[in-house]
Amino acid sequence: MQKQLINWLLFCLLCIIWGSSFILMKGGMNVLSPYQVASIRIISAGLVLLPFTLKAIRQIPSNKRGVVVLSGLLGSFFPAYLFCIAETKIDSALAGIMNALTPLFVIIVGSAFFQLKVKPIQVLGIIVGFIGLSLLVAAGSNINFEYFSYALLVLLATLLYGINVNMVGRYMQGIGSIEIAAMAFVFLLIPCGTILYFTGYFSLPLTAPDYLWSTGASAILGIFGTAIASILFYMLLKRAGALFASMVTYGIPFVAIGWGIWGGEQVNLIQVTCCGIILIGVYLANKK
Repeated sequence: MQKQLINWLLFCLLCIIWGSSFILMKGGMNVLSPYQVASIRIISAGLVLLPFTLKAIRQIPSNKRGVVVLSGLLGSFFPAYLFCIAETKIDSALAGIMNALTPLFVIIVGSAFFQLKVKPIQVLGIIVGFIGLSLLVAAGSNINFEYFSYALLVLLATLLYGINVNMVGRYMQGIGSIEIAAMAFVFLLIPCGTILYFTGYFSLPLTAPDYLWSTGASAILGIFGTAIASILFYMLLKRAGALFASMVTYGIPFVAIGWGIWGGEQVNLIQVTCCGIILIGVYLANKK
């Protein structure tokens, strides 16, 4: 009973933290580019976890260090940039809703590459989820090639999440959650710092209020939405399994919608209905 209570507590914390990350991305991109926001996010997470790096290197077996670094790339590095670029054209609430497809990709990738057995009801859930996604994209007010291409970036990010969840659940049992996160993010400091330099971040008027706010929002996103959330997610993943951990995306869309409405974004009834269809599909896909 106590184990289940802790699992649900981790679940709710992740819903709130990750559901709030989409509006923080928007805040960061008020004056900064998506590449700069994503880089600051990863760098902030890496700096917070830096004190744990030496312990992580000692405790993580040498044959699993490459998998840990790959987890950081698939689970944080690439999705951070994909989501930021996508949010230059789509609302943060919509990005949060589409993120609910992650469990569907967990099942697809798991059954294809990680010997995960899929039942007929799970296949039905995958179909229902994609129907909901199609209707959701069609519900956008400005449907054009550009809109679809940016929506596909979110889909790619959720696919990477699905690969990462299966990989962590399969290969990283017995490794501490903090150690996984520390080693994964510290190795990303140099590439992210390089991206910041070549995008001209350090030549910007960083002491101006707008730039301070955007940098602060990006840093908060990194500290809470990446560093702390990654530790909590790795904990939940190892405690409760891949499918339950991926169900965090059940709650994320609703938190994201709430922040989107608070920030003045327009969320119509059709989008909310499509969100419900997607979640029904995710529920069926995860039904035991």
